[in-house]
Amino acid sequence: MSLLKSLFGSKESPITTNEEFWEWFSTHAEEFYKQVKKGNADSGFFSKLAPKLNELREGYWFLAGMADDETAELILTADGVIKNIPFVEDLIASAPDIKGWKLTALKAPLDIKEVSIRMEDLVFGEETLFFYSNDDPNHPDEIDITIVYPNYQESNKDMVTNGVYIFLDNYLGELNSVTQIDNVQIVPQAEEGKELVPISKLKDFVLWREKEFVEKYEGTRHDTANDNYGTLEGRFPDGQLMLAVINSTLLQWDAKASHPWILCIDITYKGNKNGMPDDQTYSLLNEFEDSVMQELKDSDGYLNIGRETAKGMRTIYFACREFRKPAKVVEKLLIAYKGKLNVMYDMYKDKYWQSLNRFNKH
Repeated sequence: MSLLKSLFGSKESPITTNEEFWEWFSTHAEEFYKQVKKGNADSGFFSKLAPKLNELREGYWFLAGMADDETAELILTADGVIKNIPFVEDLIASAPDIKGWKLTALKAPLDIKEVSIRMEDLVFGEETLFFYSNDDPNHPDEIDITIVYPNYQESNKDMVTNGVYIFLDNYLGELNSVTQIDNVQIVPQAEEGKELVPISKLKDFVLWREKEFVEKYEGTRHDTANDNYGTLEGRFPDGQLMLAVINSTLLQWDAKASHPWILCIDITYKGNKNGMPDDQTYSLLNEFEDSVMQELKDSDGYLNIGRETAKGMRTIYFACREFRKPAKVVEKLLIAYKGKLNVMYDMYKDKYWQSLNRFNKH
């Protein structure tokens, strides 16, 4: 047997659970520690870690370095993708104690003095960045800020944008930067009449606004039992049909911001000449939606806004109070319906459901 292994190698079984991942990591922890300690993580550690994380689930990113002289740190990050955050958190939460290692979910906020991002000849930090708030009476709950970076030019737009977002990620912390700020603009100078605020005050400003928002909508729920629904029908220039069923009562609700997270589920199918599903597929699509609704109830803060069907795709929309449970529910259903339905989904923040305004027009 040992001869066969030496000739053909021994192939490791794919990792399918968090526990299996940490068993694998623990087996190699001492070897990985030495590589990080020597500063050679890129050459060995990362190339082995990435495939194993991908076996578990796509969407894990990571950083590694020495937290102190004796402790190596592995930081798992969602790289700004909202739906990946709960799985990063769960993976780290399931980790055992591993000697010599600190295991961290998402990049933690840093003191402003520790954050200075350099990209070529551009520096992003306390001395070069300022901000001001944009207040919109039509969207009073949005945290909308403008970052002022004097060296911003059209020619370096991409680099500056990247630098600013990396700065925010490190200064505010990954979770805060992607979940608390609704809109960010970057300009070379302030709009007339706007007072520049040092970037060092941004963290306190965002925390204050978020606390205010949470307190305003604490406990806000909507019972959809007696809501009205509208059916929309139209045709594309090529003659294919579009059908939508939308909760018209919800679209007029004045507390949309209490459910700021939009779950968008896309299910593709082979349509007929009008782009519609056959009876069997139609039944399966409805079954999938019912399965989601059984898990995501309006009384718990998850509102089914409606669905549209056209050109070989069914899209379902939910407005949610938070983003963690919806992502886990859909991921579980992806497994249950694998081979039956082709499902993709996304989660994004939209406090006033502006991405659904096209339904209001009808």
